[in-house]
Amino acid sequence: MKSIEKHTVLIKSEAKRLGFLSCGVAKAGFLEEEAPRLEAWLQKGMHGEMQYMENHFDKRLDPTKLVEGSKSVISLLLNYFPSETQKDPEAPKISKYAYGKDYHFVIKDKLKALLHFIQENIGEVHGRAFVDSAPVLDKAWAAKSGLGWIGKNSNLLTKQVGSFYFIAELIVDLELAYDTPVTDHCGSCTACIDACPTQAITEPYVVDGSKCISYFTIELRDELPTKYQGKFDNWMFGCDVCQDVCPWNRFSKPHSEPLFDPNPALLTMNKQDWIELTQEVFADIFKKSAVKRTKYSGLMRNIKFLK
Repeated sequence: MKSIEKHTVLIKSEAKRLGFLSCGVAKAGFLEEEAPRLEAWLQKGMHGEMQYMENHFDKRLDPTKLVEGSKSVISLLLNYFPSETQKDPEAPKISKYAYGKDYHFVIKDKLKALLHFIQENIGEVHGRAFVDSAPVLDKAWAAKSGLGWIGKNSNLLTKQVGSFYFIAELIVDLELAYDTPVTDHCGSCTACIDACPTQAITEPYVVDGSKCISYFTIELRDELPTKYQGKFDNWMFGCDVCQDVCPWNRFSKPHSEPLFDPNPALLTMNKQDWIELTQEVFADIFKKSAVKRTKYSGLMRNIKFLK
């Protein structure tokens, strides 16, 4: 038992050294509570055209089917809250998570370093790193490991920290000391529900992904539905409304990851600069950025829709 606790302390202190905000551990196994919720959400078509959400249903709910022999899910949070935001209040807005270098690369490197550390210091441990790129219910695992609770806007929320952070996992075949979930602290607050410009939060704790501004501006490849014209609150890539209004985010502190710092031009561009954005400027500002996912044509489609 001593070695299990020792290994857990070792992993958590290395995670902190690597710059993670926090680290929690849960026992790998079937997510019983999430199974009926996910099934109902998919059946109602709340995933819109995100067909990939229907794939690997069993793996989504059971990490032991994803990583053979896995015993622990190590969840990690990495802060991305910026010290500065876009200057021009009239300019089309970009979600804060996409200001700097694509988080997939930044976090993947840190996770690989953590796994390497575990193998070097604990022994032959097999595992896989996940950053939002495989069928893993990251918010459910982070909540299970005590890193926060899932709020009414379906984001993970943490007291004294807020929700402007990325969630990632290491799923390993190593037994560790498991954390316990924390209680829900949303109370009677409905700030996120009231503020959502497209009413995507259909009821507390349920977000209709097919109505979310992030879905429209990033995932949807077709023309944007005209019935939502004028309801995007000036967001051209992603949306932070339900996080910006959350009372817990008054505790957000700026991150200390240089790779998440934006290209300075991103913060100073005014409305006209964005309307006249060229392919070259797009390539320069969003080099290695998550915004590349929507491509130049997609971003221009979004900007035109806002006018």
